[in-house]
Amino acid sequence: MATLRRELTTFDGIALLIGITIGSGIYSTPYLIAGYFPDFAATIITWMIVAAFVMMGGLIYAELGTRLPDTGGEYSYMTRAYGPFAGFMFGWAQLFIIRTSPAAGLAIIATDYIGYFTPLDGWNHTLVALSIIALLGLFNYAGLRWSALFNRVTSAAKVFGLLAFVALFLFLLGGSESQLGSSAPPLQEIGFFGNLIPALMLIVFTHTGFDRVGYVAGEMTNPRKIIPRSMVIGLSIIIFIYVAMITIYYFVMGVEGLRATTTPAADVAGMMIGSAGAAVVAVLAIVSAVSSINGTMLSSSRVYYAMARDGLFFKSLDYVHERFRTPTRAILAHCVWGGVILIVRGSFEDIAAGMVFAILIFYTMTTLALFKFRRDGVGEEPEVQAQHEGGIYRVPFYPWLPGLYLVGVFGLLVFRAIFEWQNSLIDLAFLLTGLPVSFIWLRKRKNASTATD
Repeated sequence: MATLRRELTTFDGIALLIGITIGSGIYSTPYLIAGYFPDFAATIITWMIVAAFVMMGGLIYAELGTRLPDTGGEYSYMTRAYGPFAGFMFGWAQLFIIRTSPAAGLAIIATDYIGYFTPLDGWNHTLVALSIIALLGLFNYAGLRWSALFNRVTSAAKVFGLLAFVALFLFLLGGSESQLGSSAPPLQEIGFFGNLIPALMLIVFTHTGFDRVGYVAGEMTNPRKIIPRSMVIGLSIIIFIYVAMITIYYFVMGVEGLRATTTPAADVAGMMIGSAGAAVVAVLAIVSAVSSINGTMLSSSRVYYAMARDGLFFKSLDYVHERFRTPTRAILAHCVWGGVILIVRGSFEDIAAGMVFAILIFYTMTTLALFKFRRDGVGEEPEVQAQHEGGIYRVPFYPWLPGLYLVGVFGLLVFRAIFEWQNSLIDLAFLLTGLPVSFIWLRKRKNASTATD
């Protein structure tokens, strides 16, 4: 039986993390976030606090990934910590809302920016977005080497492009008047928490992606070294780029100017260096969105494959192509459902809204799993140590640092459930659709195990 190749290096891990995380968030959410805060100072402080928690989360996932360095990531962690039911519910959420929604939403954003060069509307817009998903599915289908190469190239392009954007504007803005001190009341007077919670959800959305590096651990040459390095280096680069971009937006446009546009990066480029600069930024936005779709597809399809391999999902997805050595049927499932979401839900805002609440639930569960693994010595068994080079990475300042992260994530989950209870119920309903299906798959697995015994 064909198996997954171990080819991914540290560079691939960093490229995967950056490729997934820097999607359209930095291009599409800042103007929305500006509507919830009165000035740059409040915005950047909140952004940095979220960045600190994201780095904590990266360190936690680095330890989890080195304790269980196998394909599947969070699915493997939760199945080991809580049993097959939790693993199934996680995988169900991945396929039906958490990871296929970005494919649909980012394909829409990429198509919007393609529309900067040629008008697209109605079904033409939808067909181009679907074609983006299909093309990336073809890359992933044809082999890990091709999808990883595409991920390297696009991730490098987006990072160097954004760094060039930052460097250029730092040079050009030297003699410009700063708008960083501008202020204006929030667009809605809904109280401190009423404004803070949706802003935090948007900032968290912009940072989602670091958790998926462990999904492809089974295809890394040495996951116990690659995962921690990828987390620290990749997240440091992302945080620097995000802070720099937000600062530039406010410096050039101020609070009210930022609120008045849906394409702040392109508008800033147009204001500083003309239409050619805006066109370059539009290309960067397309590359960023496409790279994120590819990275998510590369990583998440391995979760469906791992679930099917464990008897918890459609058996047909437990398949590795003899020639390409990729989980081709899992990749196709990801593309098909991403296309369905794109057609049914239609807008980026509606698609993105269904993600973050579910992600916070699983962030909470995986952090609790870390405490359980530490207590039980998971990954420290002699037979596991013999199979993998290097030691287990350990989160510093344990248990205080992961404890602080847990309080922050769970607190945001609770506040969102209170202050946006209607949206939270809708998101929860998506997750709970997996409950009746889970009983079928778990019973089939139990019956198969009984028959084998």
